[in-house]
Amino acid sequence: MEYTTLGSTGTTVSRICLGCMSFGSKDWRGWVLEEEESHEIIERAIDLGINFFDTANMYSWGESERILGDALEGRREESVVASKVYFQIREDDPNSGGLSRKTIEQELDASLDRLGMDTLDLHQIHRWDEDTPVRETMRALDDAVRRGKTRYIGASSMWAHQFARMLRESDVHDLERFVTMQPHYNLVYRERERDLLPMCEEEDIGVIPWSPLARGYLTRPHEEFEASDRPESDTWMQRNPYDVGGGREINERVEELADQKDVTMAQISLAWLLDKEFVDAPIVGTTSVEHLEDAVEALEIDLSDSDVEWLEEPYEPVEAARW
Repeated sequence: MEYTTLGSTGTTVSRICLGCMSFGSKDWRGWVLEEEESHEIIERAIDLGINFFDTANMYSWGESERILGDALEGRREESVVASKVYFQIREDDPNSGGLSRKTIEQELDASLDRLGMDTLDLHQIHRWDEDTPVRETMRALDDAVRRGKTRYIGASSMWAHQFARMLRESDVHDLERFVTMQPHYNLVYRERERDLLPMCEEEDIGVIPWSPLARGYLTRPHEEFEASDRPESDTWMQRNPYDVGGGREINERVEELADQKDVTMAQISLAWLLDKEFVDAPIVGTTSVEHLEDAVEALEIDLSDSDVEWLEEPYEPVEAARW
């Protein structure tokens, strides 16, 4: 395993972050792993040197947090655990969602309880909240750090101008600053290179991309992907297809380079991300120990400058995804 410091902090994290969205209950999503299978993957991740775990209160409505907390029992101090808040997780409680002070405080306490932790390492806002003033959100997050509920705060999936507003609020009023950003970023979706990612690099904010494998599109030839049930079952992908803007040719080039190097397409796609100096750790979600091991092995792949240029060359601007 390779390690890096998380953004401008001194905290050391593995260069692969295990995403925990796939751990929880099939009642939430049919492809989610139940507890025993989830523990098997988490245990293997620890064996492989992964110490960075990303979950959220909305994953299986909190069950993901509980499973992760149970799996890390006795090893929480050696782990760096991140969770998130924003989405409404109880239908009868509108204050279980959003970024108001009430929501942030009560949902952070609930996350800590499920995780079995006194202090979260990284508490992230899952989305931008149109209904709550920026100052209220930032002061609530600042208070969470000051009260020892979380060590750091982070953000995810917003426009650059929104992120800039939140950073300015912190700077002007001497409030805790975001140390990380979770953008949607991969070989076939690079729109954030225009604004958000340069901002993160300039501000020394750690980048931990989600969907590094484009929801599976970069793990197999596009013909195989299109023949699977994923395109029809994934409504998000129907709104934000990856086979546009040069995506099909990029998929073909990933396949060709993977064959040349005798590795998987997923490993080439992750190696491309890991080659970016501003990327701290891609968030890799998996339902397979084998795929987890493949992801870690991607750290051993060296892409030349010409490899990177060749993979990127077909990319064309696409409509920016809302999330």
